[in-house]
Amino acid sequence: MQPQIDPKEDVPGRSTDLEDPAHGLPERGLRRYGGDVAIAILQLPILALLALAIGATSRAETPTRSLQVVHRFETAEARQAVAVDARHFYAIDNRAIGKYDKRTGERVGGYLAPEGRAIQHLNSGIVLDGRLYCAHSNYPAVPMLSSIEIFDTKTLEHVGSHSFGMLSGSATWIDRRDGLWWVGFGNYEGEGGIPGRGTEWSEIALYDEQWRRVGGYGFTGEVVERFETRSNSGGAFGPDGLLYATGHNAAELYALRIPSAGASLELDAVLPVAAEGQGIAWDPSDPRVLYTMVRSTREVVVSRLADRSD
Repeated sequence: MQPQIDPKEDVPGRSTDLEDPAHGLPERGLRRYGGDVAIAILQLPILALLALAIGATSRAETPTRSLQVVHRFETAEARQAVAVDARHFYAIDNRAIGKYDKRTGERVGGYLAPEGRAIQHLNSGIVLDGRLYCAHSNYPAVPMLSSIEIFDTKTLEHVGSHSFGMLSGSATWIDRRDGLWWVGFGNYEGEGGIPGRGTEWSEIALYDEQWRRVGGYGFTGEVVERFETRSNSGGAFGPDGLLYATGHNAAELYALRIPSAGASLELDAVLPVAAEGQGIAWDPSDPRVLYTMVRSTREVVVSRLADRSD
């Protein structure tokens, strides 16, 4: 005959605290086991969730590839971004662009916008068909106004402009993929920002040939945290089909994957890079070569993307 146990009586090996319905735990199930076993069972889902979280972080922060520096060039303008074509790279400042020979680093041309005129804050650029397309804004003024400014790469003459007017952020970079324009729009905390709209409001908008918006993506919380207070400054599609993005200051490159569902780009890897954030460009004549810049020294840095096993 089984002994009768008073549910309220303290019994060795059983935790009366866990059986208290005030804790919101399934009292009936816990009574079938000793206290230590019950605690272990309750901890299993928590441990499993922690393992998944740690595993996800490890995948994002343990890249299978790296960027190896192969050259550095001194410039006068590398404060905002760098763009590149088959023979030259273009160092970009707020109102100035320098054109440099890729082999020698010799400066062979330049552009300087008149002070107080329309061009105030050039950002990342891309070269297509003899034209340099630069994202541009009125940063740090608010409300935020943005445009794409277009230059002839032979002469660096300003030859065109597309105005976005007032949108939800400040245009920071531009790229082109599968017939669409991809444009990054940054939001900031503090200078240049709008109260209540921090870096989490930063986004990427997609446009067709007529500049009609046809889609867009946001960033995950982990990437937004890495942007800190200054948002997303650069973005360009790499040879592996991933979108590589930068913040404003960190020496990091965020490899982002287009999701199969949802509206946030998935973080694939975080790569250390010789840069201080800002605009980047993949070399169209050597797709595994990346151009970055170090704002504090105004250097343009050339790096090669390599697998860890290379």
